[in-house]
Amino acid sequence: MSTSTLKSELLSDQDRELIMATQAGLPLVSDPWTELGSQLGMPASEVLERFQKMQASGVIRRVAAVPNHYKLGYRFNGMTVWDVADDAIAELGERVGELPFVSHCYRRPRHLPYWSYNLFAMVHGTSGDEVEDKAGRIADVLGDACSGHTILYSSAILKKTGLRLRKQKDNG
Repeated sequence: MSTSTLKSELLSDQDRELIMATQAGLPLVSDPWTELGSQLGMPASEVLERFQKMQASGVIRRVAAVPNHYKLGYRFNGMTVWDVADDAIAELGERVGELPFVSHCYRRPRHLPYWSYNLFAMVHGTSGDEVEDKAGRIADVLGDACSGHTILYSSAILKKTGLRLRKQKDNG
């Protein structure tokens, strides 16, 4: 199956247009579905139905407000990195990801001998002590399956966006 065939099965042209039209957020109006429909030439009911189908299929996770954590006072951002036993990382990574204060959680490959960490969990706090406390709670979950960790603190935002789709080029 070609890449273009796979893409077309995952995302229709209309769905792609909806995603591109909302990448920076929904229109800030009382009825964003009607506004989007007007912009894209489809009824509001179809816009909403398409979003619901994309959510049900997992193409989009949710439609939600995304607060700016810096403006809320969460200025300490720590990517906690953990050296977790390979036979335990799947289960323990799920448990760490379920912690309410973990915003991102990933399994990543080790790069031995330079980098032994294979579990990454992002936490935010209003102080370094708060981030350290949250890291301690992650350590409690990981227990003896973890043989080391550190915290990589953000020092500056260079770019912060989600995934952005671009208009596809016609190959015809």
